[in-house]
Formats: sequence, structure tokens, C-alpha cells
Amino acid sequence: MISEQIKDKYQLVIGLEVHAQLQTKSKMFAADATEYGNHPNAQVSVITLGHPGTLPKVNKKAVEYAVKMGLACNSEITRLNIFSRKNYFYPDLPKGYQITQDKGPICVGGTVPIRLEDGSSRAVLLNRVHMEEDAGKSIHLEGETDTLVDFNRAGTPLIEIVTEPDLRTSEEAYAFLAEIKKLVKYLEICDGNMEEGSLRCDANVSVMLKGAKEYGKKVEVKNMNSFRNVVRAIDHEHERIIELLEKGEDVISETRTFDADTGTTSSMRTKEDLNDYRYFPEPDLSPIMISEEWLNSIRVSMPQLPRELYSKFVDKYGLPSYDAGFLTESKEIALWFEELCALTSNYKAASNWMMGPIKSHLNERNSGIEDLPLTPKDLVDLIQLVEEGKVSFSAASQSVFPEMLQSSQESPLIIAKRLNIIQESDESSLRPIVEQVLEQNQSKVAEYRSGKKGLMGMFMGQVMKLSQGKADPKVATKLIRELLEN
Repeated sequence: MISEQIKDKYQLVIGLEVHAQLQTKSKMFAADATEYGNHPNAQVSVITLGHPGTLPKVNKKAVEYAVKMGLACNSEITRLNIFSRKNYFYPDLPKGYQITQDKGPICVGGTVPIRLEDGSSRAVLLNRVHMEEDAGKSIHLEGETDTLVDFNRAGTPLIEIVTEPDLRTSEEAYAFLAEIKKLVKYLEICDGNMEEGSLRCDANVSVMLKGAKEYGKKVEVKNMNSFRNVVRAIDHEHERIIELLEKGEDVISETRTFDADTGTTSSMRTKEDLNDYRYFPEPDLSPIMISEEWLNSIRVSMPQLPRELYSKFVDKYGLPSYDAGFLTESKEIALWFEELCALTSNYKAASNWMMGPIKSHLNERNSGIEDLPLTPKDLVDLIQLVEEGKVSFSAASQSVFPEMLQSSQESPLIIAKRLNIIQESDESSLRPIVEQVLEQNQSKVAEYRSGKKGLMGMFMGQVMKLSQGKADPKVATKLIRELLEN
């Protein structure tokens, strides 16, 4: 471990390359299926395998998805798109080359806004978003010397989202990845599952002395299958590179792999050893022209983005930043909450229910909001029951809500009546109960009147006990205070 004093001399610089597997039904240049988890080599064809005489054809839906991502990031959309061949040998690359975009990415520039834990926010600069096809998958079984190859993934459409070297902390990298995952899920172009490989990230890491004009030599880290591991890998490289510089040693520009078990990285190959990819235009594919008409039709189909809903929840509904952040974490939650807010003006109460009882219910069952056996209207009826003082929030959440989950045929009011938990709000009915509590606790009454105001909670507890939990807390508190102070 290096000291914070030494670490503070240097500025960490991070650039990310994120591959998002597009949720099309067929591959980028062939009609093969893209279903995850099928039997190995069950989703291949002569086109995917690059047999002589076969010709690729561009998947129009994949192009549309790439444009959507560009629009979401405020990128400039390239109208004339040309594909290139990237030539290299690898066992799981069946054609011996990958069809990608080289000089002219479909999306140029753009930004991705991120929000950090301290409440601050900033926009991360993008370099590009380009389209390409995925490689297959090499499998190394324990104890076996041979490499097995599954070509099912080969040819699956990808977009690669490349940032500028614009990130300065591993926390910012985490926030960026979380925002990208939200964006692709809101746009419904990728499921964002890092464990299944549909969202993958490589990190370019370097450090330079603070105030320096030039970036230091960068290393690229691969093989990170979770956001947390990206953070761990960046933090490890941050310290490793500083240690090298402090010893006066050179930083080797190389590709490194991350070991999740040890939290360390190791060298795979140096950048100088990489082969020339010999990019050249793909001769079997015509250029793809994105017309203004097509672009406008995609723009019209864009959903509300998480940052737009976040602003709406804060500015229009008056919710705290924390609430808005939670509610926009999932598109399904955000849209369900939108339906809720169309039926009630008590937005904070609605948010409390979403972040409290509903969240707990969904977490316990590891399910989504779409599985909740209630409609937004059902929840509004329950919120109104609490608003009107007919049941307490505690009774509503602990008694009525579970019953509603079991039987959505009964209204919250009917359930509350059946459970005999309707609150008593009539002062004339509650006054005798309050008087009885005070009569039975004369010594505590004297202590209260001598200055021990903290006893109010004790009196309230006794009233709730005597009323079997039915006393309206607001009315009961008012009566206790009146009788104690008069």
C-alpha cells in the first residue's frame, strides 16, 4: 500500500471501452438466432462461419439500436456508414477477421451524465460509438489441455461505447457503467447483464503528475465481469503504476488481465507486440445510408430517458434526489411510479411506499414490479386511506398491504374494516381514554409538568395500548397535550 501523500502527487486518468450486445433476434450479418444459453454451436450458419461464396447482409434493427444509443448520448449521427474488416487470428473468430467500423463510427462524440454519491454530477465525454460483430467463445475446461470453441456468440451485433480519457476516479468509472447499463435497458437495446457477457468493459488506465500536460503511458485491463471488479482493477492499477514511477521504473504499455480472486492484474501482451489489424473496407457490404426520414422516425420512437425522468421527479414532483435516483434505477419502476403520480398528488407518500413496503416485497421474492399483484390504483386507494386518517401508515403497511397482496379483489377500506383496524379520530371518543391514562399515571403527569417533556411518548404508548392501536396519533397527541397543559 502506498501512502495517500504519495498518491496525492498523481492524477489518475481512465478511459473505458464498453461493449453492449444488442438484443436483436438475429445476428449482425446473418439470420442465425442470438438466444443466450443454447447448446454450443447450435446457432451458426455458413455466413457466420465465413464459408467461401457466402455474403453478409446488415441487420437493420442493429443499426437502429446503435442510432438510439447515439441520440441518447447527444452524439452526432453519421449518415453514410461503411464497414471494415479487422484482420487477426483467434480460435473463436471463425472468419479470421471481424466486421467492424474503423474510420467512420456511426455515433461521434457525445456525453453521458453521471451522478456521484456526494450528490455532485458531471458529463463524461464520449469519443465514439461504433457497430461491430462479436467473436465466439473459447472454453478451457479444468484439467484439459485442449481449447473448446463455441461459435454461438460469433456474429452477434455489438456497439462499442468508447469514452475520452475523461474519468478521474474509480467511483466515476462505476457511475458511468451504471448509467450506461440504465441507458441500454431504458432504450431496450441490451439487457445489460455483465455476468452473461452482454455488457463487457475494458479499462485504459494511466497516471500523470498533477499539473502535467501530457498523459502517462496507459495499460488496458480486460476480463472484468462486474462493476465492482472494474473498480477493483482500476484501484489496483492506480497503485501499481504509481509504485513503478516512484521507483523510477518504466510503465510498460500493455494489455493486462484481472484476477477477481486475488484482486490483482497480470500481463497478457505488450501493445508493441500487437499485430497490425490491416483494416480495409468490407468489400461484400454496401455503405449504409441513414436518411433524415429514418433518423427522425427513430428519434420519435425514443422513450423517456432516466435523466429526464430524474429531473421530472425532482422538479415537478418535488422529490428528494435520493428518491428520484432510486425510482429511476429501473425503467419498469419509473413507469409504474409515473402511473401512480397520475392518480395522486401526494408524490412523497407514493415514493415512500415504493421505497419501503413495495421494495421490500420485491426484494424478498427477487421479482420485478411487473410481478406485483397490485395496480397503481390499488396503491393510491391505500395511500388515501392513510391520508384520511382511517388507518395509520404502520397498520396500512403491516396489515392491509400484505392482505391486498393476497387478495386484490378487496378494497383497502374493506380489508381494514375486516381486520378491525380503522383508526378512531373522534375527539369525544378518544378523550375518555386519554383521561384514563393520565389518571393512572399521576406521578408521570407531575414529572411532565415539571419539565420532562420526553414523557409524551410514554403517554402516547399507553393510549395506543388502551385503544388497541386504533387511536389516531395526531388527534391523541393533541388531546394529551391539551389535558397535560391545562
